[in-house]
Amino acid sequence: MYSFETELLSKGFKYIAGVDEVGRGPLAGPVVAAAVILNPDEIIEGLNDSKKLTDKKRRELSIEIKSKCLAYSITYIDPIEIDKINIYQASKKAMIISIESLKIKPDFVLSDAMPLNEINIPYESIIKGDSKSATIAAASIIAKVERDDYMIKLGLKYPEYGFEQHKGYPTKKHVQALNDYGVLDCHRKTYKPVYDAIHKQVKLKI
Repeated sequence: MYSFETELLSKGFKYIAGVDEVGRGPLAGPVVAAAVILNPDEIIEGLNDSKKLTDKKRRELSIEIKSKCLAYSITYIDPIEIDKINIYQASKKAMIISIESLKIKPDFVLSDAMPLNEINIPYESIIKGDSKSATIAAASIIAKVERDDYMIKLGLKYPEYGFEQHKGYPTKKHVQALNDYGVLDCHRKTYKPVYDAIHKQVKLKI
């Protein structure tokens, strides 16, 4: 997991940032990106793609990453902007803002499968980077825990939708809640199940 970082350090790069986002697929809630610069002297065991870890392990690692890293930042892009610029552009924007928000300017960036020509920093886009690079994995873990916590709070606000369980993804329960209770401000209106629910409600009112 540290092979990319070790090679870059050997080439003289000092501050290597990893960046990743979570929340492309959900029908509700923000897309969340995180950027992290790990401390080369603090090896963190167990880093992996956040989706391959249990919630408990992710939370433990997120605390450890934040305490041991040199810098990290988190960015939210809300559903209104996702609908306006599309999820791909929203994901990229969140990643770029996270990189630019780091308190230490990185001299190299590792991104999870996202080309980032706009950042004017040398970078490498790695397919499945969150399972190949410790730095990208760390970013994915922080972003995932952050977004999950946001959706859990949303679940308290709207208990009938079950956000704390499905985190906004298009589960059977979530789609049923859309049809039963309607569309909320936190929903992405351009996503098909939400779009369909809106137009179903419009038809019913006519």
